[in-house]
Amino acid sequence: MSQPALRILRRWAIVLLPGTLLYFLPLPGFNGPQQHLLAIFVGTIVALVARPVPMGVSVVIAATLLLLTRTLPAEIVLAGFGNTTVWLMFSAFLFARAITTTGLGVRIAYFFISQFGHTSLTLGYSVAVSNLVLAPVVPSDTARGGGIMAPIVRSVALALDSQPGPTANRIGAYLTLVGFHCTYAASAMFLTGMAANPLIASFAHSIAHVEMTWGRWALAASVPGLCTFALVPWLLHELSPPDLRDTEHARTHARFKLNRIGPMSRDERILVGIMAAVMAGWISAPWHGFSNTTVALAGVCVILLFRVVSWDELLGDKTAWDALIWFALLLMMAEQLNEQGVIGIISNSVFSHVHGWPWPMTLVVLGVAYFYAHYTFASMTAHVSALYPGFLIAALGAGVPALLAVWPLAFFSNLNAGITHYGTGSAPIYFGPGYVSQSSWWTIGFIVSVVNLAIWFGVGMIWWRVIGLW
Repeated sequence: MSQPALRILRRWAIVLLPGTLLYFLPLPGFNGPQQHLLAIFVGTIVALVARPVPMGVSVVIAATLLLLTRTLPAEIVLAGFGNTTVWLMFSAFLFARAITTTGLGVRIAYFFISQFGHTSLTLGYSVAVSNLVLAPVVPSDTARGGGIMAPIVRSVALALDSQPGPTANRIGAYLTLVGFHCTYAASAMFLTGMAANPLIASFAHSIAHVEMTWGRWALAASVPGLCTFALVPWLLHELSPPDLRDTEHARTHARFKLNRIGPMSRDERILVGIMAAVMAGWISAPWHGFSNTTVALAGVCVILLFRVVSWDELLGDKTAWDALIWFALLLMMAEQLNEQGVIGIISNSVFSHVHGWPWPMTLVVLGVAYFYAHYTFASMTAHVSALYPGFLIAALGAGVPALLAVWPLAFFSNLNAGITHYGTGSAPIYFGPGYVSQSSWWTIGFIVSVVNLAIWFGVGMIWWRVIGLW
């Protein structure tokens, strides 16, 4: 048997073994439907990590198994497609499509580099700010970091005569690290910054009865997030100091790229206006009463009416439609685990030892454990689906105020992506060219993770107190 076939068989064995054991072996405390739902869900999460088939295929197979085994009826299995959170995420992917198609994302990144890339440090901050500006409307760190920013970072590094190998430390290693670490930090700043953030919002609503609106998420993340963006590019400059300090040539390169792109097109100008209106609608939702999803869908309609993106282009966006399918079905399974009482049983069993602790200590311990559990995950969505509900229930059971409990775990669901070179979709794209060794990547990632934990638990707790979350 060929090596590729053996690898596929091993991956399927990894996926099927835990799910099969959970399905057939007796589990104390669980009834039949609960046990079968848990088994299929665990097999799905393992499949998302092992990737024997694409994510969408794994989730569709899982949904079909729920039907074939009569674990859930069809109306519940398909109910996820009626969830407003799913359509918010889908709309955000279409915004990302428009930004990529029109070239607006590339223009924004090169603009900041052309204006502020005087030194290696200010060049790093230019990359960071570009990520931050794109994050509200590009809901995939893979699309934003890997599809838009990583090619630009590589282009600038090569223009400054820095290639993987002997010249990596000239500037390329530093820019690679800044681009990567600011990608997932930007994801933590906005409800629409990462594909699983709306999933988190759905869990927060169903479990803790906390409404995570776009505006509330941005407000809660604003101060600790800006502290991260102020500190991390400088910290990386100290941890991986570039040999090249004067980067005026990078500004010249960026201006050359902008000149080649030309002036803003009609579609870009319209898109800027639409996105400004959509974000204003998200922020002002408490006053006008329309949901985040309604505002997002209205923005999509205007984009289509003005032909910024055509209907055929929308239908051809495989990433958006793929995400719609797997996200809806995965959300359904996660919600059913909560409604059927499975998460409550697991949380009471696993986290019983933290009962009776002071709730601030419990929150810190749970937050740190949740953060570093990502060493075992290759997907932020898989991590959120598998662990967020259980950790949230444990925090609530320990007496953490509901308005506070939902936020640290939500932000750490993004910030934990930086500890490995496989923890999120953009990680292998940045790591792949070879500017940074694996040992350096992990060491620096761990240091940055400690700094992020200190910022978000330190400054964050003070800020969340100020805005009334506890």
